[in-house]
Amino acid sequence: MAVWAIGDLQGCYDVTQRLLEKIRFDPAADRLWFCGDLVNRGGQSIETLRLVHSLREVSHTVLGNHDLSLLAVAERTPEEQRRVNADLQGVLFAPDAAELLAWLRKRKLCHVDRSLGWMMIHAGLAPRWTTFLAEKHAREVESRLHGDNYRRLLRNMYGDSPEWSPRLQGLERDRAIINIFTRMRYCSPRGRIAFEHKGPPGSQLPGLYPWFSVPGHAARDLKIVCGHWSALGLHIGSGIHAIDTGAVWSGKLTALQLDAESLNVVQVPGRDVPAPMPKQRHAKYKQPHPSQRQNGG
Repeated sequence: MAVWAIGDLQGCYDVTQRLLEKIRFDPAADRLWFCGDLVNRGGQSIETLRLVHSLREVSHTVLGNHDLSLLAVAERTPEEQRRVNADLQGVLFAPDAAELLAWLRKRKLCHVDRSLGWMMIHAGLAPRWTTFLAEKHAREVESRLHGDNYRRLLRNMYGDSPEWSPRLQGLERDRAIINIFTRMRYCSPRGRIAFEHKGPPGSQLPGLYPWFSVPGHAARDLKIVCGHWSALGLHIGSGIHAIDTGAVWSGKLTALQLDAESLNVVQVPGRDVPAPMPKQRHAKYKQPHPSQRQNGG
């Protein structure tokens, strides 16, 4: 038996199949952890979502920002849904869309296996969050996302504010938690997320740090595997294993074996599509309308 974590798929079905073949995935014996962002940009989102759904009994999946965006758009009118790209429309107007989206909505923001010694998230953790606090805050939001009033949460989860504070309540608290789990890359020592900074370490403004290397961050008793940050590339150090290696942008799709005694990383080439030019780091971030918003990473 092997347990594999896999980076952001982003609708790259053919690439995903090649990776599963390369790791010799056996659903009768092996298990998969998907780090979120199953859909968008790869051109095969419906096929990818169907594949992961078909593996639901032998896998764990956490929600990424693109997954949540898809769920939000699915609650809007058909006219609004037709404003998103063709890849997402292929999911929204598929005959099995209701089943797939209902399953996707029930995924978690973090998955923890303490016997294995791992936590999986999509993007990051707040500097002062221990793994126990992170799991607690994830379950807060999941209880609402999985409940009957989930549409209210999906309508109100957009926005770059407020900054995280344990004193937050209601929808603002939910939004801050979602932003940390699904959009975090750089932050200040106090945990303010720098949403506009998406490049590799060294490209950020002074005073900002990769979320995993903020000075004085809380001790974490689990190894962490995550995705979201394609410009970071494969990063392994200090208990952090970032495995979004840009499969959707001519990079690679990465699998990391979680139960191996030594480091075991397997990769296959991604799509042959160049990455978009990064925005200037001083450009002011402008939050698009939810029907158009599909955050990078």
